[in-house]
Amino acid sequence: MTLDTLVPGYRALVVGGSGGLGQALCAQLLTDPRCARVQALGRQSEPRLDLLDEASVRDAAAALNDGQAWQVLLVASGILHGPGLQPEKRLADLQAATFERVLAINTIGPALVLRHFAPLMDKQRSLVGLLSAKVGSINDNRLGGWYAYRASKAALNMVVKTAAIELSRTHKGLVLAALHPGTVRTGLSEPFNGQVLGRDPATAAGELLAVLNGLKPEDSGGFRSYDGQPLPW
Repeated sequence: MTLDTLVPGYRALVVGGSGGLGQALCAQLLTDPRCARVQALGRQSEPRLDLLDEASVRDAAAALNDGQAWQVLLVASGILHGPGLQPEKRLADLQAATFERVLAINTIGPALVLRHFAPLMDKQRSLVGLLSAKVGSINDNRLGGWYAYRASKAALNMVVKTAAIELSRTHKGLVLAALHPGTVRTGLSEPFNGQVLGRDPATAAGELLAVLNGLKPEDSGGFRSYDGQPLPW
């Protein structure tokens, strides 16, 4: 996969670069001869970036602000489950603390990344993709459940739409999109039969990059599936 709509020697940032899909995105970018640099960001990276710590997001952006524009920003982080945290099957399963944690990682953290990193992006042509999920579609919700995760992704979609409107005034060539990667064989999907139903992370990464590469500024603010199709809000 080559991002041939970007300038030769483009530079890319991947937040959540240590995760299954984040690693695959980094690997895909590194194989592109047009890419000059890939910077993975996370809690163990240098500079460090922790989505639960706004100061670290701000400081990471400052550390990478070297006077040259970046052309790619991908936010591949997210949480669905973990110790003491599982998707809710019913209202009775809702807990404030876990709901707040999911929102903090899936919505507030990526919004802060946009706040602090958008000024670093190339105004002529840059691609910004935030991982969302089809279950965050309000119109497509037919099964119920998964309250916190659904709400966090629906809220993320609104952040993307709103930020795209604002950034279109200052970054005419920037494309910002919420991306649905589908089910991918990563730790996030593993407890939900993802290792059987999911696609290879390398395949998913290539598809997401191809979708971004094909978008134009007038497409900014949209919600796209890994096959490039628009998804309902």
